[in-house]
Amino acid sequence: MSFHKITSAFWSSPYLPSARTVLMTSLFLLMSMSLLMMASASVPFAMSKGLSPMYFFYSQMMYIGIGLVAAYVAYRLPLKWYSDFGLLFIAWLSILGMIGLTLLVGAVINGSQRWLNLGLFNFQPAEFAKLIMVLIVADYVVRRSAEVRDTIFASWRLIAWYTPVILLILWQPDYGSVVVIAATAIVILFVSGVPIQHYAALMLALFIPALMYGLFSSEYRRERIMSFWEPFDDIQDTDYQLSRSLIAFGRGEFNGVGYGNSVQKLSHLPEAHTDFILAITGEELGFLGVAFVLALELLILATIMKISHTALKRRQLRLSYMVFGFGVVIFGQILINAGMNMGILPTKGLTLPFYSFGGSSILMALTMIGIILKVDKDSERIYLENKNREY
Repeated sequence: MSFHKITSAFWSSPYLPSARTVLMTSLFLLMSMSLLMMASASVPFAMSKGLSPMYFFYSQMMYIGIGLVAAYVAYRLPLKWYSDFGLLFIAWLSILGMIGLTLLVGAVINGSQRWLNLGLFNFQPAEFAKLIMVLIVADYVVRRSAEVRDTIFASWRLIAWYTPVILLILWQPDYGSVVVIAATAIVILFVSGVPIQHYAALMLALFIPALMYGLFSSEYRRERIMSFWEPFDDIQDTDYQLSRSLIAFGRGEFNGVGYGNSVQKLSHLPEAHTDFILAITGEELGFLGVAFVLALELLILATIMKISHTALKRRQLRLSYMVFGFGVVIFGQILINAGMNMGILPTKGLTLPFYSFGGSSILMALTMIGIILKVDKDSERIYLENKNREY
């Protein structure tokens, strides 16, 4: 029996909850776990800054609340709005304007100028760009499906959409977001039917050279690559973050040292409540805690792909590619964040979706979930309406 038949039989079992139920339950558990770890991991950092011990806990709670409102709004909007060319063009111009504004008046944090101060929180437009660029490429590969399958030159038109966004984000700089945005477009192009030889040419001509240039064009990125290969050869300088992260995992072993008992969060591991919260989870809750978090992330991904596959079977290509693209964005960030925490990948400033501290990331991820749930809700109705029209 093929893998496709096995997975189809698994999801169609009458004894299993629906993909929608699994998705919402996994999200609830993951965000609850996020708040639990935020209450532990962020206290020393907050106190060192003269803030209330629970400052980041309440901030995370506020971000989740705002994100849920955004998800509800996205859920209530008509699906046709997400593929309307005029609206997408306005959203694209808005991205350019917001990213450009960050370069003029944006807050500088850790040497990067990526955030706009909106009063309640700092908003990162690059997160918004991930969502909008998925909508653009999903619409593009459907509108120009024949050309995309025929020749590589049709795919090059996407450069007009992507180049200004990518250049502005690189200027901030935010190389991690660029990798996620570009890789998502390439994956969607591949699954939409771009011939394999054209796909390989596109990778060799654009993506791989750009990736290599980005990795080695600046001193701090070269240092991160060297730290990745030898995480303990300079633990007081270039290897500091990664070595501390690995020490946290090592201390946690299987069961962890106990909730609240982390040593690395005591100003030893920078960004303990943001990029490296998975390491603190590993230290306090051990392998079991990390496995639980990653299992919830994978359940969310599996249900997203299930919803995308269902839309594809109903020949709703635009909806399928859109949901698939959101899944790729989430998967990319899980892979990069978990990989850098565990020393499998070089360190990069990307959050773990629905888990790390960060208003913009939670806002955009939950907005994606709102759109995905809307697709899940309306897909069958659209399918039946179109089927009835045929008869």
